[in-house]
Amino acid sequence: MDDQMYAPWHETYTLPTLWEFYEANREDHGSYYFDWTTWEEVAWRDFLEVWHDLLNDYKNMGGRVTASSDAGYIYNLMGFSTIQEMELLQHAGFHPLEVIRAATMHAAETLFKPTGRPIEFGVVRAGLLADLVIVDENPIRNLKVLYGTGARRLNDESGEVETVGGILYTIKDGIVYDAKQLLADVAEMVEEQKRTTTTATDNGS
Repeated sequence: MDDQMYAPWHETYTLPTLWEFYEANREDHGSYYFDWTTWEEVAWRDFLEVWHDLLNDYKNMGGRVTASSDAGYIYNLMGFSTIQEMELLQHAGFHPLEVIRAATMHAAETLFKPTGRPIEFGVVRAGLLADLVIVDENPIRNLKVLYGTGARRLNDESGEVETVGGILYTIKDGIVYDAKQLLADVAEMVEEQKRTTTTATDNGS
């Protein structure tokens, strides 16, 4: 849990109201870390290894595994959680190319299978909707560069630690979005709610 709680993006991109929802509460869905001990942490990690083995075996036998994110609770922030899940699939034994296939083509196939129609997105192909992300680093080398906050890396020429990656543009249904500006918009929404919450508290509301 600690890894999730102290993820570097929470301070800038998690709304105060969402952070409050994350806190332990027996009435809120997913807010169940009532007394999260080392015992729970160890048991969770041990089970995760079993689950990863199952996923990798299923994939290797020809099963279709998809990446998605059930975000918005247990310190799991929308957008960032998708990349976390992709990293977990690599941890499970998937090659990064298999991870990307799970997050794109396989996800699209799963969505369209109940309709009986061919996929309309999920692969780069003439006639399909263009859903792409553009990043100036290689995600096969390091999936972390897909995080909006990028990845930390030592620059051997300067001797300084720098941030690299971070999605530059997202193309959805052929429409190009400036991903950096979208992040900035979210950061401003978070700051505005923080200011509003502080003002209400100062006024005794």
